[in-house]
Amino acid sequence: MTIEALYKLYESVQSVQTDTRHITEHCMFFALRGANFDANIFAKDALDAGARYAVIDNPDYAFDDRYILVDDVLQTLQELAGYHRDQLSIPIIGITGTNGKTTTKELLLTVLKLGFKTVATKGNLNNHIGVPLTLLEIDNSVEIAIIEMGANHAREIDFLCQIARPTHGLVTNVGRAHLEGFGSFEGVIKTKGELYDFLSENAGVLFVQNDNQYLQQMVSLRKLSSVVRYGFSSSNDIVGKLVVADPLITIAWRENNSDSFYQVPTQLTGSYNTENILAAVAVGRYFGLEAQVINQGIANYIPTNNRSQITQTTKNTVIADYYNANASSMAAALDNIEVLAAANKVIILGDMYEMGEESLAEHRKVVDRALSVERARKIFVGKAFYQHTSEGAEFYQTTEQAKQALSSRPFEGCTVLLKASRGMAFEQLMEVL
Repeated sequence: MTIEALYKLYESVQSVQTDTRHITEHCMFFALRGANFDANIFAKDALDAGARYAVIDNPDYAFDDRYILVDDVLQTLQELAGYHRDQLSIPIIGITGTNGKTTTKELLLTVLKLGFKTVATKGNLNNHIGVPLTLLEIDNSVEIAIIEMGANHAREIDFLCQIARPTHGLVTNVGRAHLEGFGSFEGVIKTKGELYDFLSENAGVLFVQNDNQYLQQMVSLRKLSSVVRYGFSSSNDIVGKLVVADPLITIAWRENNSDSFYQVPTQLTGSYNTENILAAVAVGRYFGLEAQVINQGIANYIPTNNRSQITQTTKNTVIADYYNANASSMAAALDNIEVLAAANKVIILGDMYEMGEESLAEHRKVVDRALSVERARKIFVGKAFYQHTSEGAEFYQTTEQAKQALSSRPFEGCTVLLKASRGMAFEQLMEVL
């Protein structure tokens, strides 16, 4: 079946699904293969649950005309999303970066939806499957779409750009993450810069944190037709500053042609989120939203999924930031807790994954930085951290061991930083904090 013919069927359904647990009536089910499963075997279940069509690539499971046989289900999903993208004439904002892309995406959504019907990537579905699924959620009522793009190897952002074809975009920052896939920090910069390349080649609009030296360099190497600059220096189009960070942050911002600042209280912790907020301000103003509307969106945003999230337990104040971790986000989290006025602090850090050959050195740097934070109990968890020992700190090989130690040496009235890669399952520690 041609993509054009499949698209006509897509237009007749109400949604696209890849998980039989989320089947809705009259949806189109794509039977994606995984490393350990073949979803073709679930095609009948999807149809029985209410799906109108099932797209499969194994002829053994094609029983009637509701089964649409293709050569490769994933490739077909991507091609269908790309074909749908060609029918759209709305602004599509692409977001990538080492840290903060999901928070920035959510801030943009919270702001833009106050003025426009806006669709954004759900959760962190930002890969070669999630991007097509997000595009296929866009219907004729949508006025702006925000597409988050993640990458852990070279050329991945370029591939996602070819599907989503963003008209606008921003890279939050570049840092030392997924070094195992990129090979080096320079590889990270090159891959994140693929969004800049696409915008340059297609006369797109770039939003850039212009005080970031790496992003500045990336911009200078390309011919970009339209650049909106935000940051902390007075030369930017949107100028911001941090007012309070203890632990929730308040920022102030102004436009370059004004001397008056707007002050905005937020429900975010971490001074590093200031530039993510300024990105939302820059995008909101570019699309014509009034300052009061932008500030309302920012003030109302509540972080979820353990990203810069304050949790008040019966005993302590916990900065839950354990959805992901890399060298740069670890440094930012430590910088933040160091400046908090809290009298009693506890730092609990877990392994950073996908650091490749630089893992040992990068974990050592984190240990040294954490040890420099005064008047804080320091706890390191995971096999990578366990390779290091230092006086004045505790080291545990597993999260379960750390949990047992925290149970035997409990504390109250503390501000606790929980930071680790998702695979460390740090949510288990919340039970004893």
